[in-house]
Amino acid sequence: MRRIYADYNATTPLDTQAFEAMLPYLREHFGNASSVHVFGRETRAAIDDARVRLAKLLGAQEGEIVFTGGGTEADNTAIFGVVRALRKKGRHIVASSIEHHAVLHACQYLEKSGDCEITWLPVNRDCLVNPDDLRKAIRKDTILVSVMSANNETGTIQPVKELAAICRERGVTFHTDAVQSFGKQAVNVGDWGVDLLSVAAHKFYGPKGVGALYIRRGTKVDPLLFGGSHENDRRAGTENVAAIVGMAKAAELTTAKMEEEQRRLFGLTEKLGDRIAGSIRGAHRNGHATRRIGNTINFSFEGCEEEGLLLGLDLEGVAVSSGSACAVGSLEPSHVLKAMGLPHELARAAVRFSFGTGSTAEDAEHIVEAVARVVERLRAFSGKS
Repeated sequence: MRRIYADYNATTPLDTQAFEAMLPYLREHFGNASSVHVFGRETRAAIDDARVRLAKLLGAQEGEIVFTGGGTEADNTAIFGVVRALRKKGRHIVASSIEHHAVLHACQYLEKSGDCEITWLPVNRDCLVNPDDLRKAIRKDTILVSVMSANNETGTIQPVKELAAICRERGVTFHTDAVQSFGKQAVNVGDWGVDLLSVAAHKFYGPKGVGALYIRRGTKVDPLLFGGSHENDRRAGTENVAAIVGMAKAAELTTAKMEEEQRRLFGLTEKLGDRIAGSIRGAHRNGHATRRIGNTINFSFEGCEEEGLLLGLDLEGVAVSSGSACAVGSLEPSHVLKAMGLPHELARAAVRFSFGTGSTAEDAEHIVEAVARVVERLRAFSGKS
């Protein structure tokens, strides 16, 4: 049976060139980068080189890049780090209601523990934050605003530059989770005006378990981990040299072909969307039609349920998800789709299709046919055909 992977927002395959760049640091160059001998100096040089290369791609200075154990750690460091550093200034955070769980759950924890008060920014039916809502939400005791640059479920791109400018005018630290953006849209921290920005390597064909947090020079962020002076005292722990090298290589490879590849993927997802809308009754597209990362499209199907859709498509050889891969096993409808105002029955009947380097026009056609068969079976079973 033909197998099609259409879940690139969950993770991407490791690029062959990135893997090859990692190999020397998995075998012969094994030294601890904190050691002063030649073995340590070899790996320290590799980390420093990777930091310079990633910083260049982000429009940052090398000293503003902190390597982390992934996107979740980068997001958590941004949230908890600012709260700890600015606890004497205030306890108010503003975050969008569609954030990835790495931000959402961190803020909810702070809210539940009584450490902070959270204002949740709403979104419209297109999954967009209104900058005017942010202007109204910021208070004298606001210490942090966090709004993702592109939503992982719908692909909708947020007006980050405008939101960051509002925060800069009010003297509030601004963080954006760019885990789904980097490698799919142009990301430049100087142009955007953000203070903190998170990325994760496995979203752009790098290895899992490594990410980075951009911290603008002068931004106050306390560390989460203690135990050494690694990353200039900002993230303790022996660095994963091979993964860091692989991330820098994957970042360069992905951004070099990003513009052309995103045009191709936008065309594929548009073709998929048009075919689904034209051939399957009761299919509803979720998210902004054009203001989105090119590889992502989201649909809800009347008379169906999420679990049945995912399992049915898997049996058809099509791998997709309902949203965040970090929420697998949850029986609750997507918090993103609920925030967009979708009715419960549509929020719990959604599928995210996310394409990548291996996706083809033939894949899109096959997916449409598979979706039609699965939806028809589910509706017949539920008596809603």
